[in-house]
Amino acid sequence: MKNVDMIVKAPHFYTMEGDGVGYRTEVAMVVDGGKIIEIAETGRILANYKGAEELDMDHHAIFPGFIDAHMHTACNIMRGLAQDTNHWMMYGLQPFDNAISDEERDVGSYVAIIEAIKAGTTTLGDYESKMDNVCHFIEKVGARGNITQTIRAAKRRVYQPGELYEFDDELGTESLTRNLALYDRWHNKAGGRIKILFGPQGADFVSPEMLLKIQKIVKERKTKIHMHTQQGDRETYQIVNRYGKRPVAFLESLGYLDESLMAVHLTDCSDEEAAVVAKSGASMILCPGSIAIIDGIVPPSVAFQEAGGNVALGSDQAPGNNCHNIINEMKNVALFNKIKYGNPEVMPAWRALRMATIEGARAVGLGDRVGSLEVGKQADFIAIDLSCPSMLPIFTYPMRNMVPNLVYSARGQEVSLVAVDGMVIMRDGKILTIEEEDYLKTVSRYPAGIGQRAAKEFFEINGTNAQFMAEGKL
Repeated sequence: MKNVDMIVKAPHFYTMEGDGVGYRTEVAMVVDGGKIIEIAETGRILANYKGAEELDMDHHAIFPGFIDAHMHTACNIMRGLAQDTNHWMMYGLQPFDNAISDEERDVGSYVAIIEAIKAGTTTLGDYESKMDNVCHFIEKVGARGNITQTIRAAKRRVYQPGELYEFDDELGTESLTRNLALYDRWHNKAGGRIKILFGPQGADFVSPEMLLKIQKIVKERKTKIHMHTQQGDRETYQIVNRYGKRPVAFLESLGYLDESLMAVHLTDCSDEEAAVVAKSGASMILCPGSIAIIDGIVPPSVAFQEAGGNVALGSDQAPGNNCHNIINEMKNVALFNKIKYGNPEVMPAWRALRMATIEGARAVGLGDRVGSLEVGKQADFIAIDLSCPSMLPIFTYPMRNMVPNLVYSARGQEVSLVAVDGMVIMRDGKILTIEEEDYLKTVSRYPAGIGQRAAKEFFEINGTNAQFMAEGKL
């Protein structure tokens, strides 16, 4: 009998192998050295292995951990401050974003990461201008990080509708230098759990020369570009007025569309433009809740998939989407596309689940490591408590209803266990690697000061939410 780190027993496993959800029953999973070494009939496993830890999840289903491919966790300190408004970035977010300190951003990030892990996210695709402290926190908490640092040459100020961004090349060079330094400090650190990507904020925020310089650096280092791409009509306006082409055509002319690009949002893309990106080998990251709230749009992820591309889900940021919960995003992507196409068979629950797991992992360059429960992959998995009211009743014949229940009914509290690299980091609603209450209490110290500093610009802009305040609607 072989001694191993962990044996996981449960009545239901969703491995995501093949083209479906890879359902298996009456099996157990063996984990050793952070990896899955066997999934086989339970009796065989128990006869051949002895686990230092045995997880007997007798009323659970085991799934791969969720991939949240695009997050701005630092914005969590501004949760709920920029919804329900046109010109979201400049009129909604910017007055508060201009008032926030680096310390406050970090505190927001910690709470967002806690929230995401408790709802089953094991890989966090975070993206912001200063990421050292976030890397430290992800290392401490035991999660997996696909971390990007913002590269931007456009000066940070409130721009009026129709005004072209003002570039500062020194600002762009300085932010690229910081991204390189972050790569040198953190890439493949934390036992390989942290990867560093490069993040031009968008084709409209840096020069073509800077875009190409970043691409060269990324290819030399064998990592990825994580970039907002044709993310809205404001970007399209900027690119058309600078270069005479729509963003996808502009990027194609630069030779920028290839497997190194993770294209975020594609909000203003036509189906034809989305297909061009997909066929290039680039992947798409879709944030359905955020883009619905910010722009009232359903991006062309279905067209992207039909063209053969991989699409990952992202929660984006809390002043837009309001939460970091990939279960919520699975439901959103399914519902919004059914409504968009007037067809209940578009985007079934199983497809949304694949976007949150194996297809998401492939989209962010981690498909060989995580996203499915297969021998040789890292043991990133979650347990869903099937005794929760939102999951009941459970049918297994003539059809299984666990995947539809997870996608359409679950809220996040059904996740009772989270493991990364075979280490349990959350159990029964509590993160085991930190004192999470300390972080949750700390965040309450900051809103009053942020509000005071942001108030003048907030009321001067007099956007939708300022008007709602004046009318007693908030």
